[in-house]
Amino acid sequence: MDRQKLQRLRERYAGRDAFDGDDPVLTRAASDVRSPDGRRALPYSGVATFLGLPHAPGATELDIAVVGVPMDLGVSNRAGARFGPRAVRTIERIGPYHPTLRGVPKARARAADIGDVPFTSRYSLEQSLHDIEQFYLGLKAHGIRPLSVGGDHSITYPILKALGRDQPLALVHIDAHCDTMGAYDGSKFHHGGPFRLAVLDGVLDPERTVQIGIRGAANMFWEFSHAAGMTVIYMEDFLRLGLDAVIARARAVVGEHPVYVSVDVDGFDPAYAPGTGTPEAGGLEAREGLALLRGLSGLNIVGADVVEVAPQYDPTTNTAQLAAQILFEEFALMTLGRE
Repeated sequence: MDRQKLQRLRERYAGRDAFDGDDPVLTRAASDVRSPDGRRALPYSGVATFLGLPHAPGATELDIAVVGVPMDLGVSNRAGARFGPRAVRTIERIGPYHPTLRGVPKARARAADIGDVPFTSRYSLEQSLHDIEQFYLGLKAHGIRPLSVGGDHSITYPILKALGRDQPLALVHIDAHCDTMGAYDGSKFHHGGPFRLAVLDGVLDPERTVQIGIRGAANMFWEFSHAAGMTVIYMEDFLRLGLDAVIARARAVVGEHPVYVSVDVDGFDPAYAPGTGTPEAGGLEAREGLALLRGLSGLNIVGADVVEVAPQYDPTTNTAQLAAQILFEEFALMTLGRE
């Protein structure tokens, strides 16, 4: 061992605590997360909120609001995504520092966890979709960008109706399924068709929409995506093109347009996300999906979600862990990604 180097390290670090350093970015991040008393909150106490954000139902003076949407009346296979928001909020081992974008997202915006959408019926899908739209119209009226956790993918339709009311949005969509199916079993409202409905309502621009990771037995139902002009990147395309090319394609499709980011956890291989209603083998690896999201830095993101977490099929909590990380990535894109 170099004794002189050891002495220099002792002089530099022996008297410092966990929050002291010389790198200005890391020092700022440490300052951003340090509590006034210098102690870390107990992760197993108090009200569970995403990232330990303030619990502030009804708050209006916010830049970004985390919203739970515990509704899964639109599922076609295994139910249970209504418990997704609760499961994701209990995950503690994420953030608060983002190592790629080098900052603490919650220090860059007025952000809070405002709780769940209040539903007037636990039985009616159509009423629930109406409740979601009205709730998000309220957020939009206050200039709040929503960061949502579902719930099944049907929840994204009323969110898009609210956020895209004045101008059709672009979309980056990670999923095993295009979710542009028509009416099924007598209902056009289900988790297999939110983006078809959004396009037909004029709130989603199909030519500024990219769908990534598509695969599985339902591929015969996605004609609408192609007819409408959406960019569909099937898993075989993803593997052939490679991550960097897919990121470049997504950025080219979206451009500078206001964009919504929607991630269904079944876009990931069931090895990483078993806790979901419609798992499809052969999906994205966790590191690929996270790298894909990080490649969207700089886009004009007006809202984002992660959906279809069904914790009862998630014995190791892998799916909830991944979903919480995805939500954190989206939060970072909406804050650090625009600096």
